[in-house]
Amino acid sequence: MAGHDVTADPAAVRAKIGLSGQYAAVDEHLTGYENLDMIGRLYRLGARVAKTRARSLLERFSLEYAADRPVKTYSGGMRRRLDLAGALIAEPPVLFLDEPTTGLDPRSRIELWQVIRDLVSKGTSLLLTTQYMEEADQLADDILVIDHGKEIAHGTADELKTQVGGQRIEVTVRDKASFDEACRVLSGVAVGELFVEDLKVVAPISGGADTLAEALRLMRGRDVAIADVGLRKPTLDDVFLGLTGHVAATNAQVPALEEVA
Repeated sequence: MAGHDVTADPAAVRAKIGLSGQYAAVDEHLTGYENLDMIGRLYRLGARVAKTRARSLLERFSLEYAADRPVKTYSGGMRRRLDLAGALIAEPPVLFLDEPTTGLDPRSRIELWQVIRDLVSKGTSLLLTTQYMEEADQLADDILVIDHGKEIAHGTADELKTQVGGQRIEVTVRDKASFDEACRVLSGVAVGELFVEDLKVVAPISGGADTLAEALRLMRGRDVAIADVGLRKPTLDDVFLGLTGHVAATNAQVPALEEVA
């Protein structure tokens, strides 16, 4: 780990890593600045270095305006950013993040994604576990898919997506008669089995927009009442469903993905 043997020299390993757990480990009775200063002193950085890094990290994570407020007044996103700042106060080259955006609102999640991208761009090696497939797609250079504690796939996002085929036509119709006709049409252009759910039909294809145009022409000729239609690439949700036969677990005790950036 970071050039050190984890069994022969564990102290050196601990000095090179940072951790931000699933829940923000901050003292809500202290201010944001006091939390970071305390963590720096626990790392034995010395009073002056701890203070300097605390102020620098508060600015880096856009928390300087709340630096002297008790953490109990912080929002969930602010607490997550403060917790991540604490994991970085010793400037570790390797960082572990356990579901860092769980429970955050969309805006806070996007803000934290940008923080993570900035860390990686500056050389930090990051191991991140997440339940959110979109998060893995956005952030990961290398993805390990886990189902019930076992590895079931490994690769980049694009490599994993190729395992479930290329583009897909998705058609939602208005009634059962249209559904049957849509299935007949899409069976003729699909390169694999159809996936159906209620009045929605999904067909894997190889011809892209040309195939979609042909399918729409045929369905129009058969008076298929279309409520919605689209052409899309597979997502990591499709990958997980295709590999396991079920959606990714939402229970925090069953990790769905690990990603390395």
